[in-house]
Amino acid sequence: MSGSAHHSQDTTAGSGTCKTSQLRLAEWAEWVVAQSGQVPAQHHQLLLEELNAVAQGDIDRLMVLMPPGSAKSTYASLIFPAWWLAAHPATSVIATSHTAGLAEHFSRQVRQLIRDYSDQLGYRLVAGEQAASHWRTSQRGEYFAAGVRGPLTGRRADIVIIDDPIKSHAEADSPTLRERLWDWYRSDLTTRLKPRGRIVLIMTRFREDDLAGRLLAQNPAEWHVLRLPALAEQDDPLSRTPGSALWPEWEDEAALLRRRDTQGERSWSALYQQSPRQIEGTLFKTNHIDVVDTAPVADGDTAVRAWDLAATASTGDNDPDWTVGVKLARNRTGRFIVLDVVRLRGTPHAVQTAITEAARIDGRAVQIGLPQDPGQAGKHQVNYLTRELAGYRIRSSRESGAKITRAGPVASQVEGDNFAMVRGTWNHAFLDELHEFPFGRKDDQVDALSRAFLLLTESGTPMRRLDVPVLFR
Repeated sequence: MSGSAHHSQDTTAGSGTCKTSQLRLAEWAEWVVAQSGQVPAQHHQLLLEELNAVAQGDIDRLMVLMPPGSAKSTYASLIFPAWWLAAHPATSVIATSHTAGLAEHFSRQVRQLIRDYSDQLGYRLVAGEQAASHWRTSQRGEYFAAGVRGPLTGRRADIVIIDDPIKSHAEADSPTLRERLWDWYRSDLTTRLKPRGRIVLIMTRFREDDLAGRLLAQNPAEWHVLRLPALAEQDDPLSRTPGSALWPEWEDEAALLRRRDTQGERSWSALYQQSPRQIEGTLFKTNHIDVVDTAPVADGDTAVRAWDLAATASTGDNDPDWTVGVKLARNRTGRFIVLDVVRLRGTPHAVQTAITEAARIDGRAVQIGLPQDPGQAGKHQVNYLTRELAGYRIRSSRESGAKITRAGPVASQVEGDNFAMVRGTWNHAFLDELHEFPFGRKDDQVDALSRAFLLLTESGTPMRRLDVPVLFR
């Protein structure tokens, strides 16, 4: 809808159009969403009150913590900055997100709002200066869009809007990426802020040590926090009764409870309740792993055997690492099943023998995953095994990322009751290591399992259904 179709000088927001003079944020937001037949929900109204306090200068550091799908970005990163540049002419906005692409996506949407409703806002875009990364207004306002850790040299801001600075759990779990984000925030972003400048941080939580967690740990008194969990807790900011949905018109309590069962407690607590929990030795919810009697793999079914190789040969002392081969399958329903675990300490020759024997027992249909690193599993050994197992499908690759990051996806499947293992003498040691990870003495089986999971899911070929009766949990 074009803004030129509405002449707001002689009408009010309640009549279906929007005032130009003394345009209030709540009125502007209500009018914009009304064009799509919507009205702000209760949590949107509270968010607008907090953003208005930022605009008035009553709050200079606002942290907005809400679950995915709560439309926080619609109000804070689209509707708000378009109005800010009307209420604060000749000011500059820096808007950042986890990638330049997402930041520029928000920028284009803000820019389109201004084009559509320039009469209501009282300003226009400057012709010839409308790039997604940088544009100007007829009232000498400026808007810059950048990805986190992106270049901001030469830019100054009266207000910084950080929306969704973390891309994924894998990124949040990486100590290196967390440090880079923190260094960027302190050294690059905040130095771009003008005196009396303001910051609005909009995000969902991932872990205790994410950007929001560090800011609150460093100086909690500096930040005004609007935390709205998906299901209400005690002392809810919206006065909801405990267990009530944040936006029942969008997703009610029953739907959220189903999501919680699927999501797993760690992801649910962080992403949906905005209350991340410290990762302890319970990353793998081993009590969720079913033990089954048998899980035969028929010809044509897809299974993998992935290996984690000890860096040195066993010397009989100092508790050396294990060489481990985990055989993992997936049935047509999407459930993962550990079929077998080979675990040994031995010389390079003994390890090579174990790998070739396991391959011949498994058969040529089972793909083999090998790590390639500077230790025992280096290029020479991979080449040797490839020659020995001519005709087998072998994939070798270097490890990348932190161990806990690599284990995260398969741990989520365990927590979501989507995991089983065949009864065997190896069960106890396997479950113990998973239960103690990442603080246990050994993680060889976890590493092999993570590699097998990645290899199996990347293959894209589902197995035929495995008829496996559940014995106990």
